[in-house]
Amino acid sequence: MKTIIDLFETSVKKYGKNTFLWEKKTTKYEPVTYEETQRQVYRFAAGLMSLGVQAGDKVALLSEGRNDWVTSELGILYTGAVNVPLSVKLEEKNDLIFRLKHSETKYIVTSGTQLRKIRLIVHDLPFIERVIVLDTIDAYDGNEIPVENILTEGDRFLETNYDDLIARSRAVKDDDMANISYTSGTTSDPKGIMLSHRNYTANVEQCMSLVKVTPGDSNLIVIPLDHCFGHVVGFYTFMAYGANVATVQTGKTPIESLKNIPLNIKEFQPTIMMSVPALAKNFRKNIESTIRKKGKRTEKFFQKALKTAYEYNKEGYNKGGIAMLHKRILLAVYDKLFFSKVRGAMGGKMKFFIGGGALLDIELQRFFYAIGIPMFQGYGLSEATPVISSNTPGKHKLGSSGVLVKNLELKILDLKEKELPVGEKGEIVIKGENVMLGYWKNPEATADTVRDGWLYTGDMGYLDKDGFLYVSGRFKSLLISSDGEKYSPEGIEEGLCDGTKYLEQMLLHNDQDPYTVALVVPEKAQLKRYVERIRPGLDWDTREAKELALKKIQEIINRYRSGGVYAGEYPERWLPAAIAVLPEPFTEQNHLLNSSLKMIRGKIEERYKDRLEYLYSSEGKNILNDRNMFSLK
Repeated sequence: MKTIIDLFETSVKKYGKNTFLWEKKTTKYEPVTYEETQRQVYRFAAGLMSLGVQAGDKVALLSEGRNDWVTSELGILYTGAVNVPLSVKLEEKNDLIFRLKHSETKYIVTSGTQLRKIRLIVHDLPFIERVIVLDTIDAYDGNEIPVENILTEGDRFLETNYDDLIARSRAVKDDDMANISYTSGTTSDPKGIMLSHRNYTANVEQCMSLVKVTPGDSNLIVIPLDHCFGHVVGFYTFMAYGANVATVQTGKTPIESLKNIPLNIKEFQPTIMMSVPALAKNFRKNIESTIRKKGKRTEKFFQKALKTAYEYNKEGYNKGGIAMLHKRILLAVYDKLFFSKVRGAMGGKMKFFIGGGALLDIELQRFFYAIGIPMFQGYGLSEATPVISSNTPGKHKLGSSGVLVKNLELKILDLKEKELPVGEKGEIVIKGENVMLGYWKNPEATADTVRDGWLYTGDMGYLDKDGFLYVSGRFKSLLISSDGEKYSPEGIEEGLCDGTKYLEQMLLHNDQDPYTVALVVPEKAQLKRYVERIRPGLDWDTREAKELALKKIQEIINRYRSGGVYAGEYPERWLPAAIAVLPEPFTEQNHLLNSSLKMIRGKIEERYKDRLEYLYSSEGKNILNDRNMFSLK
């Protein structure tokens, strides 16, 4: 299994009559078998060939998750062309134009919803030969063509030139490029990651060495398909096992699509799903909100059930024991009362989540473990196609990023690139067939990132004595104190926010400054509830109410300082000595989160430069300052 084409053809031969894809266009999910998918892929690929698509041509794919996304990518690859997957969340004119120009894209495949964006910029893209539209629309402009025409031409092509398509697909080599996958970047010039066919199939094999899936398993893909995590874990690994995948029903707006997720989970009843930290937090919020609506008594018992589960489960691998027998009996009762109902609301068949992103807070992992749907955290990055390690049902430690996939070398290096022993923290460096070909048209960045086959991830971490990887943040996001000491902030930021319901997001900052400061996004609704609880009837718009809310935020930080209940959990010098409360959250829409929902630190620090500077003044250091008051409007 060297190319993605080999992978797909093998699965069709083994599992041809099995359902591969599910899609809900109207009232229910409809199945499509492996054989039916293959026929659609052949038709689309043949249509592209009749259109003039050549091996090596770049074809951009801009669409919501749907069957057509999967068949379009496979069809592109069968022609020997390269897919340039684009995020539907790209709104800015410059973002789309840069990717399309930089990748040298000749053809665009787009959904009807996303066509609007292409029409706005197509006059600036004279090299685009055709825009293939996946949905029926009222009228087609210029070089636009409906996908039905492509499929019809494909049928004609196959009648007389079937062997040409097979020959073209068999000519694709394992080291040929399959995708140019763009990083979100902190500037308008992101890097294009070149991923080969073998990068993908190697990573599928590596994933299969950790997580076992059966042909009866199903996955509802709720993360973007343009990201290689969605590719490898979302459908290529499921394809290799003969399992089936569904996509979220596309709404008329992005918000409507988001609202479809819980509905689709309940009706499709997946057995396995993927998640990222932001989604995991939303799932938890929805669960806790539902419990809260049932009344204070129910909420109190639910919290007691969670506490019992945490005590019994510990870090997963060390759960239970004879001394915990009474808690096991109690948990069975709580499971019947609470946890089984939560699982039922999520379809009732879910075995576990596969968590992407390096820093899923351990408390969040404990929560999902408690309710009986563990979120097995993994680690990876796009340059590694992306999976490097993961926890699994058979081998896991909550708080870690799991054990390494097979056929991968990993070492931990210090700043002088000296290899460190087990337990010592440094840069994670890996080597394997899943390491990217390089960055498209950027040899300097490639040479800096991949040396002698080793991928320098830029992430900090360490291996424990049992072979579990712990990832602790980015080298590039280090806090640097005035005396030159460095510290990675992500663990503190995640820990402080996840440890309270009053903080939504936090960015710590220290660039050789006298002390560390924080930009904080508050959970305003929770703060309003807090003020109402301690001062019933107090108008939120009064200064007194805002002061109570700000003092609550300060109190949360103080818990981690000397004398606080959590003192010693984090080094005190890296806790914020001054706090700027922000009026809006970090989102993809305001370009402060990337497509993986991670903070773009450089952009945030640039946008709030004046607030950061203000925090180093005597007035700004007082949390009750006017700017913080204004942000709580």
